[in-house]
Order: sequence, then structure tokens, then C-alpha cells
Amino acid sequence: MTAAMIGVLALLVLAWVVTSDLLARANITGPLFFTVAGFLIGSHDWKHLTVQVDAPSVHLVAEVTLALLLFADAARVDFSRLRQDIYLPGRLLGIGLPFSVVLGSLLAAWLFDDFTWAVAGFVGATLAPTDAALSAQVINDRRIPMRLRRALNVESGLNDGIVTPVVTFTLAVAAGQLGSGEREGFLGDGGALLELAVGLVVGLVIGLGSAKLLVFGFRRRWTSTEARGLGTLAAALGSFAVALTFSGNGFIAAFVAGLAFRAGLGGALPDTDGTDGTDDTDGTDAADDVVELPELLGEILAFVVWFLFGAALVPIAVDNVDVPLLAYAVLSLTVVRIVPVAVSLIGKGLDGRTVLFLGWFGPRGLASVVFALLAIEELGTTGPVQPAIAAVALTVLMSVVLHGVSAGPLGGWYVRHEQAHDDSGPGPRSRRPAHRQLGRRLRP
Repeated sequence: MTAAMIGVLALLVLAWVVTSDLLARANITGPLFFTVAGFLIGSHDWKHLTVQVDAPSVHLVAEVTLALLLFADAARVDFSRLRQDIYLPGRLLGIGLPFSVVLGSLLAAWLFDDFTWAVAGFVGATLAPTDAALSAQVINDRRIPMRLRRALNVESGLNDGIVTPVVTFTLAVAAGQLGSGEREGFLGDGGALLELAVGLVVGLVIGLGSAKLLVFGFRRRWTSTEARGLGTLAAALGSFAVALTFSGNGFIAAFVAGLAFRAGLGGALPDTDGTDGTDDTDGTDAADDVVELPELLGEILAFVVWFLFGAALVPIAVDNVDVPLLAYAVLSLTVVRIVPVAVSLIGKGLDGRTVLFLGWFGPRGLASVVFALLAIEELGTTGPVQPAIAAVALTVLMSVVLHGVSAGPLGGWYVRHEQAHDDSGPGPRSRRPAHRQLGRRLRP
């Protein structure tokens, strides 16, 4: 990535910040803004501004971004609070997510004749995770019942970490089937199983260890309140980098480290106002405060990834678009998402309007983009890999546009219908204060 490209990206971030509220009123999200900018600026031969999809810097930025957001998402999950409304996100993750992976994989195998089962499985798993950033207006709309917003937010925060082992496994098998990777097999040296195991161990050790060190330092007055966010950032980046150093899966390490960090921290740190680390009047606590720095950095880098997506992956989708590709993208955003959601929520007393609402707001986003870049790094862009990348890119592109533009209007539609049918909705509307927000996430 050249100095000219960094300068353009910095100016684009500034332009988005200045006009962010204006763009939001026009239902233009940050991902849509940077995707369009990337396609217009970075996908053309403008010498210093051209983005190469196989450039190491592109992959590094994308991978670090996902690792930071995986850590932040996991570290924000307060399971003691989540137990109050566990059935919605629990069913979406435990039933809906696996069903979506299987359905998306079968659809890919049916529509694309040259896909091996591993490539089809990769496409299905890559497009299963959702991204709340593309429907932030819904997540932030206090008129919508809190438990629905929490369900969508928790689902999007955890499903990318949960699906990562499946993506890793399918990539490993696809590399062997296509003869394009260095893996000898699933159990071989450097294979997917070893990567997952190393990532799990590294994540547990660094996540739990860093939390205990922060608590230890605070109790002895060694650590300042202002510095603890840097410690959290070091834990997030360290878990990812150390796992890669030992041939482990950095994403699994970051995700597990976030979970372990939250568990190790508990309520042991004092809040920024000097209280005991439990809830403040605004609904936040110290565990949320210390995650703000890695989350903020991850969200800034996410804008860069969306620019790279528009510059490097959208042209692949445009160049390869045909009827099967378009059909897969449409079905992935509708049937492959809505049917698993509906099945997972059977027997929970939710009306059809609410089920459709939850089913539609499953946008595909950052995780899918990073997984596509990983596939290019592992498998190249020849043979069935190119249509697989094109399928992922086109689905994400359509999601960026459709979910971003529809979030505000459909959120308003749902609220109006709920107000008109008070007795037929999913339950009493939550009157609890909204959780503190940093960018796109609610705290579960």
C-alpha cells in the first residue's frame, strides 16, 4: 500500500466523518460509502492508487481488522446479562447458523458445476456470518424491542468466530483437492486441526493471562486507568500474532482471547469514575471501557477493508457475473438466511412479521470479505476459486447496498406495525436504557 493510497484513505475517512450524519439520513452507511469509493478510485489503473488483490499488505490489513473485531465482540459478551434473553441469540447461533452453512453449501454445489464439495462448503461457511454494521440503524433504534436488537447484535458478534473453524477446514481440504496449497492433509503438519488447537491454546493463555495481569496491576496501583485500554489492545494483537508465529489460527486465537479476557476480568477492575467495576448509571462497566480502544481501531481499519473490497473484489464479481452467480447471491440473502432463522425460532411464539424482520437483517459483511481474501491467499484465483470469490463478493456487495438502504425504512415499518398491534408483537417493549454504543455495537 503506497503513501498516496494511505493519504487518499485518510481523506476519505475525514470526508465520511464530516458528512456521516447527513449520509445516515440518506441511508448511506459507512461500508457503502467506502465500497463505492474503493471501486471508483482503487479498481482503475491510476498508477499509485491501484490495489492488487494478492498484495501482502491488503491481506495483512484485512486480517488484523477481523482479529481486532473478533476480540472486541467476544470481550463485550456479558453472559450473566445474556442469560436473561438467551433463547433468541442461542437459537440463531446453535440452530440457524449451522443450518445456514449447510444450506448455502448445498446451493453452491447445485448452481456451480465445477465446485468441489470443499469449495462449495467454503462459500456456504464464508457467507453464513452476519455483520451488524450494515444494519446499524436497526441495532441503534431504541423503539425496536431490546431483545430483538440484542439478538441480532450478539449473533453478528459471535457467528464469525464460531464459523472460522469451518472456513479453515474447507480451505485446507480445497487446497489439497486443487493442488494449490502446501497442506498435506487435515491432520498433517500445519494442517487445520493443529492450527485450531494452537489458536485455542494461545487465545486462552493470552486472554486470561492479560486480564489477570491488568487486575493484578490495578490492585497494587501499578497501572493507570488511562493505560488499561492499551493493555487490552496488546492482548488482542498479541493473541493474533503469537498464534500465527506458532502456525496457529490467529482468528480463533483472537476470538477465544476475547472470551477468556472477559471471563478473567469479571468485575475486578474499577470503573473510570472510581467505582467497583459493576454497572454505571449508563449501563456500562469497566470490562466495556477497556475494550473501547481495540474496538475503535478495528472499526477504523474496517473502513479501509471496505475500500479494499470495492477496489479488489468488486471488480472480480462484476467481471464474472452471470445468471447462476446472480441467483446464488439473491438466494443467499433471502432463502439461505430466512429459512434457517424461521426454523430456529419455531415454537418460540414470535409472529411472522418478527421472524421475517430477524431473517432479513442478516447482512453479510467484513468477515466474509476477509475469508474471501484468505481463499485468494491459499488457493489463488484459478479454476473454481474465481467463481467462488465472485459469488462471495457479489453477495456481500448486494448486502451492503440492500441492507444498508433498507435498515432505516424497514425498522420504521416494523415499529409502526408493532405500535398498531400492541397485543400481537413479540412481547412488551423494553424500556431499559440503551446500552452504550461505540460505532456499530451494543453490549450484549
